[in-house]
Amino acid sequence: MTDTDRSVDDESTDPADSGSLSDDVDPEDVPEFGDLSILQRAFVAAAQNPSRGLLVVGLFAFSLAFYAAFWLSFPRVAGLLSAVAVIVVAVAALVYWLLDRVSR
Repeated sequence: MTDTDRSVDDESTDPADSGSLSDDVDPEDVPEFGDLSILQRAFVAAAQNPSRGLLVVGLFAFSLAFYAAFWLSFPRVAGLLSAVAVIVVAVAALVYWLLDRVSR
C-alpha cells in the first residue's frame, strides 16, 4: 500500500512513519540554540537554509579575493587597515570576555 492509497484516518504503527520524537529523547536533553557555539550555530543555519549558506560562502570567497587584490594594489594602505582591524577585533574580544565574566 502506498501513501496515496492509505486514507488520512488510518494510523500507522510503523515507527519509521512517525514524525515526532522517539520516546528515547528527553526534551530536557536537547540543547537550546543559545547554548551552541558560533560554528554550531552557523551549521544549523546552513542546514536550515542551504541557499543562504552557499551565498555566505560565496561572499566570503569574494571578500578574500578582494582582500588579496587590495594587498597587491595598495600594500601600505592594506597593512594599515589590517592593523586597525586587528586592534578592533582584539578590543571587541576583550569587551566580550569582560562582559562574559561579569554576567557570571
